[in-house]
Amino acid sequence: MIEIRDLEKVYQMGEETVAALAGVSIDIARGEHIAITGASGSGKSTLMNIIGGLDRPTRGRYLFDGEDVSGFDDDDLANFRCRRIGFVFQSFQLLPRLTALQNVELPMVYAGLPPAERRARAATLLERVGLGARTGHRPTQMSGGQQQRVAIARALANSPDLLLADEPTGALDSQTGKDVLQLFRDLNAEGLTLVLVTHDQKVADQARRRVTFQDGKIISDQSGAGQ
Repeated sequence: MIEIRDLEKVYQMGEETVAALAGVSIDIARGEHIAITGASGSGKSTLMNIIGGLDRPTRGRYLFDGEDVSGFDDDDLANFRCRRIGFVFQSFQLLPRLTALQNVELPMVYAGLPPAERRARAATLLERVGLGARTGHRPTQMSGGQQQRVAIARALANSPDLLLADEPTGALDSQTGKDVLQLFRDLNAEGLTLVLVTHDQKVADQARRRVTFQDGKIISDQSGAGQ
């Protein structure tokens, strides 16, 4: 599904040039469950942002189902993010004034789905993540784990081909984190491709494949304990 070749990302920090990615090449097959790990500043989140269309590479090629994403203009990238990618972040990024149902509806609003259809789908997704009784609750009325489940439901709203999760358990307690990871495994077992960025080796070890970054390069790519 994903083919990345010789990807580089360079930032200019004043007079200093920083290479966040230094010639990264990786393939990701449909249905994989991959954990990308490494120390802070190793390049793992930069790669995720490029895969998700949130950033552009300085050099290199990025193909998604054969399409050259690295050549997309801003409108193409926005459409790609909306329809092909689901995002889950450590900080949940829910809108506080909206209910759980309304937060999950948002991506479908941007995709142009009719109101009745998006409400029905949002309710189904919240039921899927165990929050069928919380559709009318706002983020401040929910625990961290519940908020992350809403965020996961929102990420699934437009039936993405790929789910990207950046430190999704970082703000959760141990047991809640385990519950969220189990939900990810269940989704992957249903066929969803999952790429999870984490600095936690225990989280990474549960993936079926573990890719380790250091200084903008892949230094290890191996099967994980979840294989």
